[in-house]
Amino acid sequence: MTFESHFLAGNFAPVRREQEIAGLRVIGTLPEAMNGTLYRVGPNPQFDPRDEFYHWFAGDGMVHAFSFDRGRVAYKNRWMRTSKWQLENDAGKALFGTFGNPATSDPAVIGLSTGTANTNVVFHGGRLFALEESHQPFEFDPLTLASKGYQSFGGMIASRFTAHPKPDPDTGELHFFAYSAGGPGTTTMHYGILDRECRVARLETFEAPYAGMVHDFVATTGHVLFPVMPLTSSMDRAMRGKPLFAWESDRVAHIGVLPKGADITAMRWLEMDACHVFHFMNAWEADGRITVHAMEAEMAPGMPYADGRPGEPAKSAARLSRWTIDLASDSGKVERSIIDDVPAEFPRIDERHAGRCNRYGWYLCHADGNMRNDMENPLYGTLTCHDFGNRRMQRFSLPDGDVLSEPVFVARHAGADEGDGWIVITAWRQAEQRSDVLVFNATDISGGPIAAVQLPCRIPFGFHGAWIPA
Repeated sequence: MTFESHFLAGNFAPVRREQEIAGLRVIGTLPEAMNGTLYRVGPNPQFDPRDEFYHWFAGDGMVHAFSFDRGRVAYKNRWMRTSKWQLENDAGKALFGTFGNPATSDPAVIGLSTGTANTNVVFHGGRLFALEESHQPFEFDPLTLASKGYQSFGGMIASRFTAHPKPDPDTGELHFFAYSAGGPGTTTMHYGILDRECRVARLETFEAPYAGMVHDFVATTGHVLFPVMPLTSSMDRAMRGKPLFAWESDRVAHIGVLPKGADITAMRWLEMDACHVFHFMNAWEADGRITVHAMEAEMAPGMPYADGRPGEPAKSAARLSRWTIDLASDSGKVERSIIDDVPAEFPRIDERHAGRCNRYGWYLCHADGNMRNDMENPLYGTLTCHDFGNRRMQRFSLPDGDVLSEPVFVARHAGADEGDGWIVITAWRQAEQRSDVLVFNATDISGGPIAAVQLPCRIPFGFHGAWIPA
């Protein structure tokens, strides 16, 4: 049976062809120093889903690569050939329920890996990985995009790994975590560190206050923070025909604060009113306080209530918020304030400043301040450059109907000052039913793109990406 879903319509719809295109048309002038590859990943299901609760987050991962070489650009896309993808490819149909829901999966695949490798791309230790938070990192070749499979790093990582690990610019290490590490709906979490050579230097286990979907976290020079918010997971609920992931508004939110290098028993849990964050921009500490920039919403966007009712779009608009934590305070209070009152998402920084006070941040937003209907929650047509040093914002908006992807910062060179470089971003052109790659001077967003790379095809709406210098 085929179910209708807005996550299978328009530019959410998958493309079912892998291709390579050389010599893409360029409008404007690409910087000669901009040489490298933009990788993006997103859900692109091979087959129509089996169940009515299909969600955008659940599709098979497809990587899109744009290689820049002295003003020329080539494009390539490939599915990540996970074991789930291969089983379904062999069968010629979907076998797994959404998020691996056993109630809607083919009995033949119950208990098998449901990994999709569809959420983020991270380069570390000379290796490239497609990540999603319910499975191990999935390695692929940076040039051919050929799948290399899930990696355990010497048998140390046996199950989950976040889609949003955090680099430490000083040590070259990569901090990571996992939620529901004991299986779906469990409170067990992991925290670990990969060293420069992708060896597991630390791996700890702790218990969260309840089983929540923890999509992102933050790290400063001195602390690691783990948010647990009321987007809960429940296998019991899923087996009763209700959503595996759902919003429980009667719960409070928690933030676990752990000093770097300390024993896991030093974790301190702070409480705050219910809210939800899919993505953090950055965090840093100074004068005994931790400051966090978060895309905060009243409830989780696009997710249902525990009884299966759809979520409320009016409550799901995320906005750029500042959280302040006084490490010396016994109250555990988290001070919160909105610093840009427009619906916004997909924040990025110059990652050489991760965990330090950053001057610039880039994100997508609805410049008119209005949240669209539930189908359009993740669709944004305006790019913002926020200069926190000068308290100044610049915005650039596409024509109505066109949609931007997450912005990615490209430094002019390794030693360039913060913000000295470009923003590269894909754009959906609704009227032409295809996509562009746009290049902006990073601190002159309002001036518009300096170049547009035109594709004859479309890139389905996806999640995150990374730039790897040539």
